[in-house]
Amino acid sequence: MNFAENPTLFLPLLALDGAVILPGMSVTLPVTTEEEAQALAAATDGRVVLVPRVDGGFPNVGVVALVEGEITLPGGLRGVSLEAQHRAELGPAQAGGNGLRVRVTEHPDPADPGPRAAALGREYRALVEEIMEARGRGSQVVAFLRGIDHPGRLADTAGYSPEIPFEKKVELLETLDVAERLEKAIAAQRDRLADAALRKRIRDEVDEGMEKTQREFLLRRQMEAIRKELGEGDESGGVEDWRRRIAEAEMPEGARREAERELGRLERQSEGPEAGMIRTYLEWMVSLPWNKRSDERLDVAAAREQLDADHAGLEKVKERILEYLAVRKLRREREMDETSSTGVILTLVGPPGTGKTSLGQSIAKAMGREFVRMSLGGIRDEAEIRGHRRTYIGALPGRLVRALRDAGTRNPVIMLDEVDKVGADWRGDPSSALLEVLDPAQNHSFRDHYLDVELDLSEVLFIATANVVDTIPSALLDRMEVIALDGYTEDEKVAIARGYLIPRQTDRNGLREGEVTITEPAVRAVIGDYTREAGVRSLERELGRLLRKAATRVAEGAATPITVEPSDLRTALGRQKFHHEAAERTATPGVATGLAVTGTGGDVLFVEATSMPADGQGERLVVTGQLGDVMRESSRIALSWVRSHADELGGEPESLADKQVHVHVPAGAVPKDGPSAGVTMVTALSSLITGRAVHPHVGMTGEVTLQGRVLPIGGLKQKALAAHRAGLTDVIIPERNRGDLDDVPEAVREAVRFHPVLTVDEALAIALEPAPQESLAA
Repeated sequence: MNFAENPTLFLPLLALDGAVILPGMSVTLPVTTEEEAQALAAATDGRVVLVPRVDGGFPNVGVVALVEGEITLPGGLRGVSLEAQHRAELGPAQAGGNGLRVRVTEHPDPADPGPRAAALGREYRALVEEIMEARGRGSQVVAFLRGIDHPGRLADTAGYSPEIPFEKKVELLETLDVAERLEKAIAAQRDRLADAALRKRIRDEVDEGMEKTQREFLLRRQMEAIRKELGEGDESGGVEDWRRRIAEAEMPEGARREAERELGRLERQSEGPEAGMIRTYLEWMVSLPWNKRSDERLDVAAAREQLDADHAGLEKVKERILEYLAVRKLRREREMDETSSTGVILTLVGPPGTGKTSLGQSIAKAMGREFVRMSLGGIRDEAEIRGHRRTYIGALPGRLVRALRDAGTRNPVIMLDEVDKVGADWRGDPSSALLEVLDPAQNHSFRDHYLDVELDLSEVLFIATANVVDTIPSALLDRMEVIALDGYTEDEKVAIARGYLIPRQTDRNGLREGEVTITEPAVRAVIGDYTREAGVRSLERELGRLLRKAATRVAEGAATPITVEPSDLRTALGRQKFHHEAAERTATPGVATGLAVTGTGGDVLFVEATSMPADGQGERLVVTGQLGDVMRESSRIALSWVRSHADELGGEPESLADKQVHVHVPAGAVPKDGPSAGVTMVTALSSLITGRAVHPHVGMTGEVTLQGRVLPIGGLKQKALAAHRAGLTDVIIPERNRGDLDDVPEAVREAVRFHPVLTVDEALAIALEPAPQESLAA
């Protein structure tokens, strides 16, 4: 039948499941259903329309196919050979005895679809050729494409690609315009090209990795064979080299067995996935100083000279180090058992800047031992001390093992810095892990999780440092011998400045000795007016500023030597930072000067008290200044005592009965707590109701009971140093702290009079000025 004469006709419909046939394709289909057999029987002119089934229906376009003949498929199935010719738009269907027939309007591609379609056809052909090249095959496909000239037929060859989704092929079938169809086919083939390129890259990377591994394996084998023939041994880190290094490490029996067991594993799987981890473990084992010791110097006199040369003052600390050396020397000379538990854990506790860390270096130098510092501030993971188990990725030994490796000896001085700042969270409590380390009776068999062998730490001299003991767990503190570094007197600071700080800052600032001289009055002025600390860290900073100003003048050509006097401080350091204000603050009745201990050493605090008519609603006692519960209780005790003894003090008993009392401790941004301000609060309230001001140069400390007894307190030395720095001349202390005055430096005892008291009455007799003619409370 001529298409030009019959553009519209009815043809049998042959539905396809899961397949799309495009024009130009020759296919063989099995005939398995009655509907398919009826459709072929109704093809009187040998043509049918092939339509894919989509979601239970059919698209608007199918393809007219010519039935070329029937064949017998393997298994005896009946089949039919078809050749797809061109597209046809589907119309209404006709049902009859010979199956389903549908009206079609045929749409063959035009002979000349235009220049744009021709250009797109060339692009499509080049794209498919690139895909075949990326896959490394497909020369027949390339030749097949080169034999097709019509752009529309080129687009329809996309139906042969199994990677193009079924939905994309249906879109190509429904697209009648040749140029538009080519654009869709090009987009689909570009997706194929991207996928092919990705697969090729992955395949190349895998092949390259396998080739590299195989090449390295063969090269290693060849190198081992060559070295063996040359008699050079196994220098490449192989089994024999490890065996030699293990023997040279002189490990204890248990450690040697563990190392040899891991070496056996490495020998069995030298190129396995665990080989790298085993080598890392063996490297740690052979690098530890199992049997290496420093030649310890036990010359007590030489050690004393070394400690005195490095640090001024700190006599107690020096005496304790010398005692340790003397005991070691006697036990060695008298051939006593040095393996018994003779260990000591020194803990230096004191404010920042008092020389705790540098003292550890001096101790190591005096003893001839290696020095390693471990900063424990802020660590929260127990594995930092005991190490990680080897089952974890990136496991490492703990800090102690690393410190021993860095020291290179089994008897170094290890400083545990900032032990009071160790934290704890869900990863464990590092301070608990330190219990075994710092127990001389146990640390001879310390076991690191990573090494998993016993490590002898009994010959290590541990020195811990802390600012306060309150945050050190009690079980850990029980293993320590605490030595307090409470701070320096002014004279000691001057000696430290002239002997250590000024020479060090002179060198750091590019100056030569003798070019700049800071006079002793200038140093004392810096100490008193620009710093207020227990240590000397801020003092060194201020001296550094002075010397930098002088270095600037030297660089500008000023004549040398330059002398720094107290009058020069204002220009170099700015205005005075600290003032001796005790006299000014206590001039008004109701203000008393107390002494306290903080994390930075001793300090002076003021307690202020005032009263006002009660409004009948608020509390009768108001306490401010960010005080803790203990200090609030002290204020209540003080008020109760003063009210009950008002007549004895010279005030009216009813003077505070109907008034609201306000107690305030300035520096409200700083938290404060503790019972030692009890005497100060009683004095301030007594001054308020009697109108008698507190002596301007009197400071005080002590806990108070409701019966008016003064109980002992802690930190007397630090408080005494703070009183001396603040310019106080008299300090009231509890009678039971009289023995602690022996710890106070002699220079402070000479400058400050201490008044031990048993009761509040004794303290008030010393603290308050004589009574005026009229009491303010009257």
